Amino acid sequence: MTAHRLFAWRTPNAACLRTACNLGLLVLAFALPATVRAQFNYTTNGGAITITAYIGPGGAVTIPASVNGLPVTSIGSSAFLDATNLTSVAIPSSVTSIGDQAFEGCLALASVTIPGSAAVIGDYAFSFCNLLTNVNISSGVISIGSDAFYSCFNLRSVAIPSSVTNVGNFAFHGCSSLTSVSIPDSVTVIGDYAFSGCTSLANVTIPDSVTSIGDYAFYGSGLRSATVPSSVVRIGDGVFVCYNLTNVTIPESVTSIGEYAFSGCNRLTSVTIPSSVTSIGSYAFSECGILRSVYFQGDAPRGDWTVFSEDDELIHSLEGPTLYYLPGTTGLGSTFGLLPTVLWNPQAQAGSAGFGVRTNHFGFTITGTSNIVVVVEATTNLAHPAWTPLATNTLAGGSCYFSDPGWTNYPNRFYRLRSP
Repeated sequence: MTAHRLFAWRTPNAACLRTACNLGLLVLAFALPATVRAQFNYTTNGGAITITAYIGPGGAVTIPASVNGLPVTSIGSSAFLDATNLTSVAIPSSVTSIGDQAFEGCLALASVTIPGSAAVIGDYAFSFCNLLTNVNISSGVISIGSDAFYSCFNLRSVAIPSSVTNVGNFAFHGCSSLTSVSIPDSVTVIGDYAFSGCTSLANVTIPDSVTSIGDYAFYGSGLRSATVPSSVVRIGDGVFVCYNLTNVTIPESVTSIGEYAFSGCNRLTSVTIPSSVTSIGSYAFSECGILRSVYFQGDAPRGDWTVFSEDDELIHSLEGPTLYYLPGTTGLGSTFGLLPTVLWNPQAQAGSAGFGVRTNHFGFTITGTSNIVVVVEATTNLAHPAWTPLATNTLAGGSCYFSDPGWTNYPNRFYRLRSP
């Protein structure tokens, strides 16, 4: 491996040329080196060039695709580290890897295009690039390294191409201006703390390709709703500690919910725990100040008294959400984790006097445990149902009457009862 220094030549201005001509060619030969500006240090290895250090004046920089006829294939670790006067960089398509900390601390870097030839974006590659507002990652990039865009707090949007399979730990941690991110269905792993601290990130779609969501992946983000894909088996520790979260969908694939998974979700009012969940970690739903209803679709999972706690004093005063369970399930007696439980057992009474077509409506009576809340939904196609909520009813005194005045608008209509 051979080390070199790459030079960029600046053409002398007219005054310099006139002076050189007056003094003769020998003087010109000595004057030219004074106009040479060094830009990069590099090494040669196996017929390819690795940029090892940037030593230029800053501004807009174009990395050459080749040097002395050899391709520039790599930007080495820390090559542009703390190049605070670098405003933009053009990376050629010859580059196949961007090393760890390659552009870390480039405080004036405002834009960058990462070619698809660069399969790997290294750890901390663009961390602390505080003026970086958008990143164009071309198709071909496979892995976004740990802390790759850590604390790029002016980064507003990022499009992850369909070639990426892994979003590393802390990849976008602290990107507080990030409002949108597109995660393609090629991604299988979202690392620990990947989007933590992204306080402006209100919505994100996690594709079904994702099998692992790391611990604290969206901790402290601005997510308002979260749908966990059916490919995920475990919701890790602290994943959705999101203060603006109002609803969450947990699929039947999930078997465990980690510690502090939804802790501090102060706007979450209701949650449904599918029958597949067998364990819930300590403090998983703690400090969820307005959580009032938890619906268990199966047997009681393993979990201690802290799962739904606010604090020691409050939990022992039996304040907090009501836990609902279905007929035939086990493990949920009169209390669970010191909180009260209620049997959720609504039934549509097909044989009652009010059942069927009546004047200007179709209706039926719903009975069940007193004061439980029931949502009535309808669809016109049971083979491919698209359920639409029609009414939310409270069974005051153990019953209520549902009426559907719009039933005549459809050739047929099917109804079902669900929890809120």
